[in-house]
Amino acid sequence: MTAIIIDIGAWSENILDYFLNTNQIKTKDGAEIIWYHAANNKSQMKEAIQSAAHMLEADILLCGEEEGNGEPIMAHPPETNSDNTLQEWLNEIVNTKKGIKLDFKSLAAVQPSMRLLEGIKLHLKRPVWINADILPGPNGSNAVVDAKTFLDTVTSFFPDVTLSLGWTTGWHPHQCNKGYSWAMVKEMAEICGALTQPVTFPVRASLLQQSKSELLWLLQKSNRYSLTVWTGRQDEYFIEDLLYIRDTFDKSRVYYDILEPQKSEFRKAIGLEA
Repeated sequence: MTAIIIDIGAWSENILDYFLNTNQIKTKDGAEIIWYHAANNKSQMKEAIQSAAHMLEADILLCGEEEGNGEPIMAHPPETNSDNTLQEWLNEIVNTKKGIKLDFKSLAAVQPSMRLLEGIKLHLKRPVWINADILPGPNGSNAVVDAKTFLDTVTSFFPDVTLSLGWTTGWHPHQCNKGYSWAMVKEMAEICGALTQPVTFPVRASLLQQSKSELLWLLQKSNRYSLTVWTGRQDEYFIEDLLYIRDTFDKSRVYYDILEPQKSEFRKAIGLEA
């Protein structure tokens, strides 16, 4: 079997390998990676750049999307305006050591954004993840991004880029929230089985307890797969759920893009913070 050699800083490089090789983390443990979520407007972007975060997550919309000729901007719905364009954002990020995850809420912004990324590819030698919710998921009500068109567009520009492929989800207090079903993970496995690049699946922390068997099955389908645990601001979940996932899954294949105060509590519980 021929070993696959990936250049340091390639967009398909495992983020743990990259940050280990550049001496930014100490062990091959997904919990070591620090995330900055929604580094969108200029003040958030500057704070993110100055922070200890390894990976910066940001959201992209197309300004004037209805006309079909807008410019990619950094904003998360319901916000549709921003003081920051993707071009300005990339110009700042390229001078840092941060990895990036770009989250697309609609197809319209994907192709113009890929063109901008193509223009700085030689200067961005570090992990790049491209994210979209391509399937309906538990309690989800938002529209999905069409899987085939999204994947065809992204891979036509960057056949090796790391993909972050998720489900639309929701979480509601005071009611039973269903987890990721077998049908949902099997549909995702079918789509991703035809791909060759690394894929991470963003999964909602508050739905993990209901979905452990399904997600474990999905991860075992390929060594290219990982999970990225995230949370909504109003979600309720227990640190014990994260600790169970950590004990059940391979530590090198689960990342934690979670919010305070759970972020500090979790890192303290596993010995990453005093």
